[in-house]
Amino acid sequence: MKCKKSHIILTVVCLWFAIPAIAQKSDTGNWFIYFGNQKINKKWNWHNELQYRNYNFIGDLNQLLLRTGIGYNLTENNNNILLGYGFINTQKYLPNSKEKIGTNEHRIFQQFITRQSFNKVFIQHRYRIEERFFSNDFQMRFRYFLGINIPINKPKIEKNAYYLSAYNEIFMNAQQNIFDRNRLYGAIGYVINKNIRIEAGYMSQTLEVNNRSQFQIVLFNSIPLFNN
Repeated sequence: MKCKKSHIILTVVCLWFAIPAIAQKSDTGNWFIYFGNQKINKKWNWHNELQYRNYNFIGDLNQLLLRTGIGYNLTENNNNILLGYGFINTQKYLPNSKEKIGTNEHRIFQQFITRQSFNKVFIQHRYRIEERFFSNDFQMRFRYFLGINIPINKPKIEKNAYYLSAYNEIFMNAQQNIFDRNRLYGAIGYVINKNIRIEAGYMSQTLEVNNRSQFQIVLFNSIPLFNN
């Protein structure tokens, strides 16, 4: 019961931070995303991820993100812990200029994922801590992700199913300026087979001083590494 109450509180907080994302003006870019989650055996999994983020639809790079990690299932399907590493190259425009400056970030992260289902609603909670290493700085950040998937034409998310997907994620810094950003996302997805699905959606991102929006095209791959 205490666990469910904490999830409800976090959900309300998520929605509270999401309100400004709807109200502000934004510039729209596009993210191409690949998520891989390969089963190694019943307990272990390998996470691998590539995100190509653009200021426009394609060709004007904002950020290239590579992320990987090894996860362990605390229970068979619903609870997973993971230790990971990420490399992020960010290209920012100089003020009042068409020139960019690039920065690199090395990131270590730890996360816990728990999943729930209520009738046709599938819910995922993700709690993540990030240690962020820059060339002349170190920062820590905390993230809470609440995601919901709802099948449209099938009783569950299975082969040939269309589904609705939504999430909200809050980022909080451990240092000054505690609020970092909030992401609110909605999409429609299609399940190609039991291991591959795709989504097309729209995300509104509220930053500390402004707002930015992105279209997203996402491919999910869960083909096991080995035949178990």
